[in-house]
Amino acid sequence: MRHKNFYSEIYDKKNFVLAWKKARKGKTKRDYVLEFEKDLVGNLRRLHYELKSQIYKPKPLKTFILRDPKTRKISKSVFRDRIILHAICNIIGPIFDKSFIYDSCANRKGKGNLFAIKRFNLFKRKVTNNLQSEAFCLKADIKHYFQEVDREILLKTIQKRISDDKVVGLIKLILNNFKGNKGMPLGNLTSQFFANLYLHEMDWFVKQKLKAKFYIRYVDDFVILHFSKEQLKIWKNQIELFLKGKLKLELHPYKSRIIKISKGIDFVGFRNFYHFKLLRKRNIKNLDNKISKFSQGLISKEKLEEILQGWNAYAKWSNSYKLRKKIINKIPFNFP
Repeated sequence: MRHKNFYSEIYDKKNFVLAWKKARKGKTKRDYVLEFEKDLVGNLRRLHYELKSQIYKPKPLKTFILRDPKTRKISKSVFRDRIILHAICNIIGPIFDKSFIYDSCANRKGKGNLFAIKRFNLFKRKVTNNLQSEAFCLKADIKHYFQEVDREILLKTIQKRISDDKVVGLIKLILNNFKGNKGMPLGNLTSQFFANLYLHEMDWFVKQKLKAKFYIRYVDDFVILHFSKEQLKIWKNQIELFLKGKLKLELHPYKSRIIKISKGIDFVGFRNFYHFKLLRKRNIKNLDNKISKFSQGLISKEKLEEILQGWNAYAKWSNSYKLRKKIINKIPFNFP
C-alpha cells in the first residue's frame, strides 16, 4: 500500500508539540534548548508556517569529531531542525515499521540491544540443541555503512510506500543537507531510521530467499546462527553479492567472519559464550574514562550518575557482578 496526501500530518500542531517534547528529552538544560524556548510558541509557529508554505530549509549541520569510545565524525542538525526530524519520523515511522522483520532490533519501539541479546540467547539454544552441540555464527557488519548509503536507492525505497510528492521532497531536502552525493550524517534521528530502512531489503533477502531462520540485525551489525559452517559460507557469499548488486554496499572484510559460538560472539556490546556473557573491554574502558573525566572536573556529578545508572542497568545483563562492584568502588561519591 502506498500512502499519499498526508504532508499536512507532519506539520499538524499536535505532532509538532510531540516532536518538540521528543527533541528536548534529556536536554532541557542545554543552552540551545533554553534559547529556543524563550519564544517557544513563536518558534514553533514559524516552523509550522515554513513547512505549510513549503519554504522550510534546514540549517547547515554542525560537525565535530567524537573520540569516545572510538573516533567518529558526528554531524548534527540544530535544535529547530531536530524538531522537524522528529515530526517526520512520528508520521512515516509507523508506515514502514509494519513491514520490518521481527528481528530488526535497532531504534524501534519495544526493541533495542537487550531485545537483540534475548533473541540471540534463544537462537543459540535452538541451533546448539539446548547447548549440547557445537554450532557456528556468521558475525558481520557493513563497511563504512553510514558513509556509503546511496541516497538515490534510499529515495526509491521510500517512494515504494510513499507517493506524496511533498513528503518525498521534504525527505530529499533533509538527506541532501549532508554534503556529497551519498551517505547520511551520524547523529541525526532520520539517519537512524533510514539506516534501518535501507537494509530492510537485505533482511527480506536473508529471511525469504536464503531461508535463514536464526538471523538478527542491529543497524549494520548482524548475525546468522547455524549448525553448519559450510552453509554459513554459502550464505555469506550470497549476501555479499546481494549487497554489491542491490544496495552498493560491502561487508567489512575483517569484521565479517564465521566463528564457533563456543569461542564467544561479539554482538551489541557483549561477548556471548555458551553459558555466560562478558562486557566488551571497550565498554569498560569507556566508563573508566568517564570516571576519570569527573575526577578532572570535566563532567558534572549529575552527568556521571546518569551515565552510571544506564551502564549499570546494561551491565547487569552480563556475568559481571565483581566487575561492577570494582568499578563502583572507584567512584568518589556514594552510588547505590
